[in-house]
Amino acid sequence: MKIVVGIARIIVGVLFIISGLIKLNDPVGFSFKLKDYFAHEVLDLGFLVPYALLIAIFVVIFEVLLGVALLLGYLKKFTLWALLLMIVFFTFLTFYSAYFNKVTDCGCFGDAIKLTPWESFTKDIVLLVLILILFVGRKYIQPFFTKGIRSILIFASFVFCLGITYYVLLHLPIIDFRPYKIGANIKEGMTVPENAPGPIYEYKWKFKINGEEKTITTNGDYPQVDGELISTETEMIQEGYTPPIHDFTMERDGEDYTEQFLNEENLVVIIAYSLGNTEKDGFIPVKEITDKALKNGYNVIGLSASSQEMTEALVEEYKLNFKFYFCDETTLKTIVRSNPGILELDNGTIKQKLHWNDAKKLQLPVVENAKPKLDLSLKQRLDSIAVLDQKYRKLMQTQSLEERKKLGESMGLSEAEYSGDLSQMQSVLDSVNMVFVEKYFIQKGYPGKSVVGEESSLVAWNVLQHNPDKIPLYLPLVKRAAEAGEIPKTSAAMMEDRYLMMEGKPQIYGTQGMSYEDERGSFIWPIENPETVNQRRKEAGFEETIEDYAKVLFGDDYVYQPRTMEQIN
Repeated sequence: MKIVVGIARIIVGVLFIISGLIKLNDPVGFSFKLKDYFAHEVLDLGFLVPYALLIAIFVVIFEVLLGVALLLGYLKKFTLWALLLMIVFFTFLTFYSAYFNKVTDCGCFGDAIKLTPWESFTKDIVLLVLILILFVGRKYIQPFFTKGIRSILIFASFVFCLGITYYVLLHLPIIDFRPYKIGANIKEGMTVPENAPGPIYEYKWKFKINGEEKTITTNGDYPQVDGELISTETEMIQEGYTPPIHDFTMERDGEDYTEQFLNEENLVVIIAYSLGNTEKDGFIPVKEITDKALKNGYNVIGLSASSQEMTEALVEEYKLNFKFYFCDETTLKTIVRSNPGILELDNGTIKQKLHWNDAKKLQLPVVENAKPKLDLSLKQRLDSIAVLDQKYRKLMQTQSLEERKKLGESMGLSEAEYSGDLSQMQSVLDSVNMVFVEKYFIQKGYPGKSVVGEESSLVAWNVLQHNPDKIPLYLPLVKRAAEAGEIPKTSAAMMEDRYLMMEGKPQIYGTQGMSYEDERGSFIWPIENPETVNQRRKEAGFEETIEDYAKVLFGDDYVYQPRTMEQIN
């Protein structure tokens, strides 16, 4: 009995330590598994979902400490009862998962060792038997070392576990057991070998033979029976080969870009599986490294399971110079345990994988002979035009001659410049700016964010706004740029409204207003179908209703009232 107890003690202690450390290497992954168990259709413990990560960390550290305590003989009575209660609970959980087929992977050993629900249940039964043996023969469990040394070792184990937890939460798992580890090729992971076994099905054929019902079971062949077929039931008794990567896609606007991007060299991928709980601070360093990547000749895309509206809002908020594509949330959680996370792909092979905290560690050598994704020379020219576009407008907004003088001198202007006909001087600059922009329009189209980046994408729009006689000619170009995501939809909507107002027609989105100092007062230019304008505004990306927007234009006391063209005329 003493030998049996000793063997059981070693097996249980070592298994608990190994199982705990594997999960401690990836507590975020274990928390995802706990959320599966907490789901409504499983244990219906939805109130625990927000605390899944804290529970995961507590469970795995406790699991390691119990294993260490058992091997050391520390607090024998407490340790044995804790082991028994924990294994009884997990045995129930794995049986429940196996019998009802609710959670297909218990997560006992993380991604290192995949066990089916019944294999997990069998493993827990074996551990339960071993722990019961320890209970029966607990008098043979003798402690090692002195009480003080045992306490120090337990405390050291606890500190060690906390250290690992801290590191992997701020970075990534120390050992990556998933099919998306560095060096893995996604295309190869999606491939099914030629001789891979297929699924095996069992067919139950119910016939009426000589007035009696009979059921005949086959593996697919139609039974050679002389009778009337009543019904057929099909059951898969053995799954076929499933490739390690089987839910990876890159989609946008109904098109699949997976093959295109997996065959591309020098691709940086930003992964944000859910924007609802993403760490927004992560997009500040992401912005820096993606700008650098584009400058050095890399292509950059994003992957998210969130809606396109949410991703576009994020791109707008952080001035990101790339588009997001859709991918399954579970797949993205498997790829990288960071939200956002960073990958570098080369023909589908993962070269680098980083937590956003380590964004600056991303190695981005300049790609030889690569065409930069942004036209940096055009961006520089447009940025210069943007300065000229506002040069005298800033002076025109000053309230006094003294203020104008001070601003003009700070801009390095002479007295003749800031005291002259500002409107005429700005008009000359606007015409010169339009010459350059119009030439680009004709030759290459609209210079949007995929060409010059988010921050410079509206320079051409501003120049066109300040040359209203050109708006009728290039408004269709601007609308196409908005539809393609090159500029915000709100910008195209504002220009369309301005064009309609210039034509003496009702506007569509309610962005244009007029203000007079006489009895005409201030008003929003007439709107076509004003009763549905707020819906159109929302679809175009405006955040305010027409009522709130009117207050922005004319003051908090202003009450919006729709007007007709007849009233305006």
